[in-house]
Amino acid sequence: MKKLLLAFTMLGLATAASAADPLHGTVWKTIDDSTKQAKAQVVFNQQADGTLSANIQRIFGGDAGGICSSCEGKYHNKSLQGVTIVSGLKPIGNNQYEGGEILDPKNGKTYRLKGELTQQNKVLKLRGYLGVALLGRDQVWQRIQ
Repeated sequence: MKKLLLAFTMLGLATAASAADPLHGTVWKTIDDSTKQAKAQVVFNQQADGTLSANIQRIFGGDAGGICSSCEGKYHNKSLQGVTIVSGLKPIGNNQYEGGEILDPKNGKTYRLKGELTQQNKVLKLRGYLGVALLGRDQVWQRIQ
């Protein structure tokens, strides 16, 4: 009986560990802080290590085909489409995330990131910051799919 219980426990833990995060495969509309207009369409994917990343799929409005001239490294002077804007985001439970980074294409800087899924997983509240979360800014993304 103990062996059977242990086997079911191990199976349950393995299943929980391999389950996809609620952000995996979802598509979001980013909103510009100042204009409140949609800026880009972003898709999240779960990596093999369990962290999440997000890539820009599409640019909306006047920035269509925009170039990331402020970005450094492999994205310097490249199209914003395809840029990994979020990386290393870790689920910590209760639809909360931390430990990631977010790229701001306007200035090319990367900030630490934490976030929260709210409103039945239709809204993603993100906080990008340097050093301490109190010294940062918030963004709200709206789920498309």
